[in-house]
Order: sequence, then structure tokens, then C-alpha cells
Amino acid sequence: MITIKSPEQIEKMRAAGRLTAQVLEAVTEFIKPGITTMDIDTFCERFIVDTLKAIPGSKGQYNYPYSVNTSLNHVICHGMPSDRQVLKKGDIINVDVTVICDGFYGDSSKMFCIGDTPLHAKRLVDITQQSMYKGIFKVKPGAKLGDIGHAIQSHAEKNGYSVVREYCGHGIGQKMHEDPQVTHYGTPGTGVVLQEGMTFTIEPMINQGKADVRHIEKDGWNIAITKDRKLSAQWEHTILVTKTGFEILTLREEEKEMLNTLLGQEAK
Repeated sequence: MITIKSPEQIEKMRAAGRLTAQVLEAVTEFIKPGITTMDIDTFCERFIVDTLKAIPGSKGQYNYPYSVNTSLNHVICHGMPSDRQVLKKGDIINVDVTVICDGFYGDSSKMFCIGDTPLHAKRLVDITQQSMYKGIFKVKPGAKLGDIGHAIQSHAEKNGYSVVREYCGHGIGQKMHEDPQVTHYGTPGTGVVLQEGMTFTIEPMINQGKADVRHIEKDGWNIAITKDRKLSAQWEHTILVTKTGFEILTLREEEKEMLNTLLGQEAK
């Protein structure tokens, strides 16, 4: 039941994506040592509601009580904001934001390095972002989902990291989660064939150590952490399959130069 978006729906997806990117751009200036993850949630909610005049997509989704996920250090995904979780120098944190605009969702996440982050942590963050882009660059009509997963897996593993398999990207549109599921590992030439008008997220979770996941329960929610307690990183974008390739609907201004550089390297 994969939904192919009409031109009118795509314009609404673009609008939702732009707003989602703006939230992550705005919170970048706010995140620093000494604030709590609940401070991040409060900032993002107020920015979405008061500044963007939009709706936090995560709040109330499956009864989730917050506007963002904040996944710190060894938390893989679904980290919950807390007044007791204070950011300190050397931490890495993923902030996952979803915005509803005119009935359509945008979904994106970004890693933040807090203060002077150790080189091994910064490398994990960078390789994870590169892995996401490697997957995005495979998106075009006629390609298959296995091409995306294989590109991500290959780049992560050749750099000594492991790919979490319990969680994946997903179709997105008038619902936060639609078909298809987009795994971040796979075999080229396998899986669903991509078609113009598809929209989905690519959001690899890459571990510094083994890929094994453990879950801890908090307030009725399962938070995924690395079983070996080593670091994990994640980046996420909402992607549109275009006539000739892809469009990143949640692209931030800060990424455009890097994206052009990586595209140039990919073409060589």
C-alpha cells in the first residue's frame, strides 16, 4: 500500500519538510553544555507552535508525550526528554523532529556534538551522516530499496561500524509511518522498485561497537540502547523520488555545500 504522491501533495510535503528543517536549524544555536534534554523539547515545541504556526508531529503520536526524541550517547533511538538529563562537554546527541503542516508530515533528525567531543565520537557522527547520504544518492526511479540499504551498510562497515537492524526508515505523507519500510542494510537489486512520487525517510542508526540492541522501559515507552553501551549515531531526512533522482525535502542550509561536494565525489 505505497502511496504515490500527487503534485499537489508533493508541494505540501515540501512545505512540511522546510518547516522541519527550520526547527533543527533554530535549535542548533540553543544546544550547549548545561541545558537539559527537556529544555530542547520545550524549545522545539514553542518554535513549531509559536514561530512556525505548525503542529509537533510526534506529540500524541502513539500517546507519546513530547515533541522530539533526544537520544544521548549510547541511546540508539526513541530517547525521551528529561529534566534530569543535562548535556555535558563530550556528549553526542540526536534530536529527532517531526512537523505537521497542512495535514502532511516532515521528519528529520540531526546529530549534535557538545563542546569538545572526542575524535572517536566525532568520527562516528561523520561516518553515519556520510552513510545516510550514500543511501540517498541511490534514490531514483527504477532503483530498489536494497540498493539504498547496501550503500549505507557498505560505508558503515568498511569504516568499522555496525548497522542497527531492528529499526528502519519508512514511508511518510499524511501519516508519519507509511509503507514501505526502508532498511539500512541489504542486497543490491532486491526489494521494492522506487517510483516517481514516493516519499520516505532514510535514517540509519550506526553503532560504534556491535549492532546488538537492548531496550529499557521508561513511562511505558521502550528506549533502544546499545547492548555494549558504546556510542550510537543517527541522521534522518525525508526524501522524494523525482523523475530523474531524488529531492531532500528536509535539507538544511548548512548541508548544501557538503551535499554538493559529496555528489561531486560520487560522480567521479
